[in-house]
Amino acid sequence: MQSLYKNLLFLSFIVHFSTYGQSETTAVQKGLEAINENVLKSQMKFLASDWTEGRELGTKGAYLASDYIASIFQLHGLKPSGDFQNTKPIRTDRLLGIKPIVGSSFFQNFSVVKEKKSSSFEMSLAISSKKGTKTIPFKYKSDFDVKYNLTSAQFTAPIVFVGYGIYDEKLNINDFKNQKLKGKIILRIKGYPGQHDTLSPNYKKFQKISLKKMEAMKNAYAKKMGVLTIIEVDSKEDISLKWSEGSPFRQNLPMYEGDEKISWAYDTKYAYMNDTYLDNYSFIRVTPRTANVILKTNNINITNFEKKAANTYTKHTQTLKGAKIEFKKNIDTELIQVRNVLGVIEGEDPNDVVVVGAHYDHLGKHNGYIWNGADDNASGTVGIMSIAKACMATGIKPKRTIIFAAWTGEERGLFGSRKFVDTYPNDKIHVVLNYDMISRDDYADKKGNKCSLIYTKAYPAIGEVTKKNNIDANLNLQINFAPMDKPIGGSDNGSFAKKDIPVFWFFIGNHIDYHRPSDHIEKANWGKFTKIVKLGFLNVWEFANSEKGISPK
Repeated sequence: MQSLYKNLLFLSFIVHFSTYGQSETTAVQKGLEAINENVLKSQMKFLASDWTEGRELGTKGAYLASDYIASIFQLHGLKPSGDFQNTKPIRTDRLLGIKPIVGSSFFQNFSVVKEKKSSSFEMSLAISSKKGTKTIPFKYKSDFDVKYNLTSAQFTAPIVFVGYGIYDEKLNINDFKNQKLKGKIILRIKGYPGQHDTLSPNYKKFQKISLKKMEAMKNAYAKKMGVLTIIEVDSKEDISLKWSEGSPFRQNLPMYEGDEKISWAYDTKYAYMNDTYLDNYSFIRVTPRTANVILKTNNINITNFEKKAANTYTKHTQTLKGAKIEFKKNIDTELIQVRNVLGVIEGEDPNDVVVVGAHYDHLGKHNGYIWNGADDNASGTVGIMSIAKACMATGIKPKRTIIFAAWTGEERGLFGSRKFVDTYPNDKIHVVLNYDMISRDDYADKKGNKCSLIYTKAYPAIGEVTKKNNIDANLNLQINFAPMDKPIGGSDNGSFAKKDIPVFWFFIGNHIDYHRPSDHIEKANWGKFTKIVKLGFLNVWEFANSEKGISPK
């Protein structure tokens, strides 16, 4: 059966690559044969092992993983494409014959900002009247919480109540009309008028807009208006429940039971450094009690306001006279050095580049638990290393240059891919393949053959070539094709899509072990995983060699 399959596969590629000729068809077959389950297992067994300790950004485990990836790139014959290095051996080393190393390394090094645990927050309300100034202090994570950037800030500013803070031309609502809000603080209600009264006229008017979309619109317009800080209140959600530290109950999580609250990677904040300084923008959530204390200065009550707004809502913007918010955040940070891994197969044209990337970082080791991240994203990293092996196995120099990139810091904000697009000439990049979570079956995949392809809609050739290669190579993957104007969300493809660089991302969907310590190698669907990597190789090789490439429609 195996020999029959290989013969059929060989014949299918003779038809598919008839424009290439006999030698190129054989070369592609060699590339496909270089990808198999053993290749994937052997690499993933180490990359997702306890030795790499979850590969959290900037840790020893992440550095160990990046050294391993660089050694695999070198083993397959890729050339280094990272930072320029110029080592100068000391005199005794030179006497021993050790020579300087001049040229590129496999690593692109950069720094990120990491928060220390000593950060603190203070907020109070200063009320001025004829009798003087009265200050009401609020307590962090009893009265308010802060979503913040990693910069310290201290300010006192007037506060403006803007109702729900909506700007929507279609609904003819502008809570900011004729208001100068630059440098001021706004207090707004979360959501929309009538959201808690399903029988109200305004519920029917607003409920067609998703809350997530509405919040994004509200935030974007507030920032456009130059608002210093947003304070938001949700009258129906007791957000203090999220802040409670003391509980008579044990922690009872899928992977942990214990008396102490388990910590994990997202308890520590990181920030990407580029050529602009981080602003001191903050987003403050308050309890209804805190909001009512602030609004009482102008005789406004949240509950009464919402009842009226459910039936009749017009622009409601009111500067709270005699009221100012005093806010202070002390952020203590340090710089840590991190790195991408970059290898290259030089093509005939060094100025026309296909990028094949995946993030190798995950969530690290905490409380004795290791987030091994086998599917997320040792799988994608193994995928690009295997495609590199396959491309070299063809024995042919591609027309376009192919850069293989293992990104760091994806889990913290796409740091590695952002660094690459900020420093690499964007106009040289022809297309980008992103692999992220490609080895498992999601909840709905009963047959174990489903995956998604998210790609830039303006380049239909990506979908067409993928469909053709899936059929011609008898891979039998059931692919959900998802063309998007800008495939930004979800993974490192977003860094490129924001720069209008065409991308395609293979993804199998979510599963029960997503971002849990139970994301282990033995749960991989090796057959499907192998097929997705083979399909990625076929796409990359075709895009790197075809005359037209993926020119837009």
